[in-house]
Amino acid sequence: MSAAGEFIDAALQYEGDGYRAADVAERLGDGLRSYGSSVGAVRGTVRDALRKFRGLDRDELAALASELWAVPVFERRLAAIVLLQSSVPVLKHTDLTRIEGFVRAGRVPELADPLAADVIGPLLERLDGTARMKAETVLDRWMQDEPWLRRAALLAPIRELGAGGGDVDRATRRLAVALDGLQRSAPIAVVEPAVERLRAAL
Repeated sequence: MSAAGEFIDAALQYEGDGYRAADVAERLGDGLRSYGSSVGAVRGTVRDALRKFRGLDRDELAALASELWAVPVFERRLAAIVLLQSSVPVLKHTDLTRIEGFVRAGRVPELADPLAADVIGPLLERLDGTARMKAETVLDRWMQDEPWLRRAALLAPIRELGAGGGDVDRATRRLAVALDGLQRSAPIAVVEPAVERLRAAL
């Protein structure tokens, strides 16, 4: 484990609470363990780590996010998301490959939705030209893939759309694909909440 990874993991465990850990693990399920750290503690830990280990470049930040995500502990994975959120200014469209793996493995709204809203969406907003087109093509492909990727593709543009920007036509097409999937008995519990949120934003 890297020095930054050790620092974050130790801090999260120190901030943990046994009762909260049991509640989180039971509520989320899906094989996720929990240290019982609060969301505020996770955010504060990542902020402290970025101060302590200044100068991490894009590749090092991405590797640290993967390192944190690799262990199925909720707070570690949430820390990976917070780290990526802080790193959006240096991320590229090619980082969607790594993020796609996180979405596939997340499988709970408490992880999948922040990935979509706080990482993928802001990343799309700052891309332009060919890079934006390639990123949008990736999300279009997600709409033909598993339910959690469809959910992420639907949620990602909501903030930009709400601010009066974004590609309304593309979002509308994705919504139509999602609605067709729901009629074909797709996993409604995963996709339908995202459908309703995107519909409200359009």
